[in-house]
Amino acid sequence: MQQSLIIIKPSGVERGLIGKIIDRFQQKGLIIAGLKMMRLDEGLLREHYAHLVDKPFFPSLLRSMMASPVIVMCLKGKDAIAVIRGMVGATNSRNAAPGTIRGDYGMSSQENIIHASDSEENGIIETNRFFRPEEIFDYIPGNIGYIYSPDERD
Repeated sequence: MQQSLIIIKPSGVERGLIGKIIDRFQQKGLIIAGLKMMRLDEGLLREHYAHLVDKPFFPSLLRSMMASPVIVMCLKGKDAIAVIRGMVGATNSRNAAPGTIRGDYGMSSQENIIHASDSEENGIIETNRFFRPEEIFDYIPGNIGYIYSPDERD
């Protein structure tokens, strides 16, 4: 099964959307393999957003992501990256489709509620960046037979 890092950003935490967002992922059938609240520091953010460090909006992104604690999750599931990206919606929340997390709860490109890994490789890299190995749980939920058929469980 694929894994993805999810960050409920300060814009989601401060607006009281934690439970609603987690509920959407659980209702879909994704497995929560890790979950915690943490404060992000500049070093971790510079590593996570290395591809954006030279952009003019990066200082604003840093301030935004350090404004309050965040929720980080490791979610697992079959084709989890594509499933989660579809649920999250377009980066600019104003362009995100209704029914997506950003489409339902966001109005901003930067204050866009949530981060989700964009590839299987990044799902692993990002999860390892935010979680120690002992914080990720590899387990099979008791309801797995109601989520996947036997040939879909890998």
